[in-house]
Amino acid sequence: MTTVTDHKRQMHLNLFIQGVGHHEAAWRHPGTDPWNMMDIRYYQTLAREAEAAKFDAVFIADALAINSNVQYGPFNNFFEPFTLLAAIAATTERIGVIGTASTTYSEPYDVARKFASLDRVSNGRAGWNIVTSGNEHAAQNFGQDAHMPHAERYARATEFLEVTTALWDSWEADALVADRAGGVFVDRSKVHAIKHRGPFFQVDGPLDFPRPPQGWPVLVQAGSSESGRAFAAQFAEAIYTAQNRLEDAQAFYADVKTRMRSYGRTPDQLCILPGIAPIIGRTAAEAKAREAELNQYIVPQYGLTQLSQHFNIDLFAYPLDGPMPELPAPESINGGRSRAQIYMDMARRGNLTIRQLIQAIAFARGHDTFAGTPMEIADHMEQWFTSGACDGFNLLGPTLPADFHAFVALVLPELRRRGLFRTEYEGTTLRDHFGLRVPANRFAPAPVMGVE
Repeated sequence: MTTVTDHKRQMHLNLFIQGVGHHEAAWRHPGTDPWNMMDIRYYQTLAREAEAAKFDAVFIADALAINSNVQYGPFNNFFEPFTLLAAIAATTERIGVIGTASTTYSEPYDVARKFASLDRVSNGRAGWNIVTSGNEHAAQNFGQDAHMPHAERYARATEFLEVTTALWDSWEADALVADRAGGVFVDRSKVHAIKHRGPFFQVDGPLDFPRPPQGWPVLVQAGSSESGRAFAAQFAEAIYTAQNRLEDAQAFYADVKTRMRSYGRTPDQLCILPGIAPIIGRTAAEAKAREAELNQYIVPQYGLTQLSQHFNIDLFAYPLDGPMPELPAPESINGGRSRAQIYMDMARRGNLTIRQLIQAIAFARGHDTFAGTPMEIADHMEQWFTSGACDGFNLLGPTLPADFHAFVALVLPELRRRGLFRTEYEGTTLRDHFGLRVPANRFAPAPVMGVE
């Protein structure tokens, strides 16, 4: 896969910034500084570097409860996403800013208002990573006794999207006129109440903010369960998904793109972007040595706690180098069901011990982890991209910023040589980067055919 070809289709790349790296022990590595997690300049610098490399977006995850394994390592960025992304947007010009907000522990009006503001602050670069929250401990932080059942969370999420998109549409594009001479600030006939009444929400509207520059921020989704796939097929414009085998990624890609037809959508309205954690070496042996080096910093208790929560099993009661105990049925999991399924599949396929599974998920939590030379990594990414497995990738640097710098310096030039990644931005908004259209406003008059 080393010949230069004329690719009309190019891959999308997001930089997923999580602390000082996605490897669970990155904070212990001498090449990182864990105090960077508290320094906004660190995130701004990474985002500017990703923009210089012409990445589509930076991606920020979020959790609404502290993990019980926090004594062994960071579980997320400390900053909440809106504050962090607004600060990033202020120091960048073209790169998208994608942040997470939960439909289970938020209200539609509040989320719609915040994303409309972020899209305006960034001049049309905002994306919303829609989650139903996998951390069951979040319930107790939001006045609930228990995490809402999986199916109910997705029912709430569906109505949540119906409300937020209606709120973004509640202002027509030309509603704000600011006619100083005539004394008219807003054309009130173009600002609409939504009067939503549903099983989860009652929202009158309209939003107290004009329609975002992109119409709606780009809708990103991160669940791969059966409910998650159906939700993505109906709403998502980008999916951050986790597969670590080519055939699984191909099956997921074909399934979700096919499901879109039942909602009147076409495959080009959705970008599927699995995570990839590249471990780069000048030789294959060097890459494998770096992989082993990073794993030396693992604190087993971190992974044991993580897996125990996903499986609802106390793995501390079993020997680290013994076999996995009998695992529950995935449908019995009420937290992150699709991620639990990935871990179960990895354990069963490889007949892994508990320690081996901890090491297997340490780099990227079940996402694709690939160690090799820059050429081998480019080959691997090209194979996935050209064989119906993805539309691009979320880059999960095992350590940050070092592994991101290595990717930009060593892998990106090879992808560009093959015509697989842009050399310059062609637009200014995140929708431009992803090749997505601006959604029609449900309240605006339909255009007359043949009339601009």
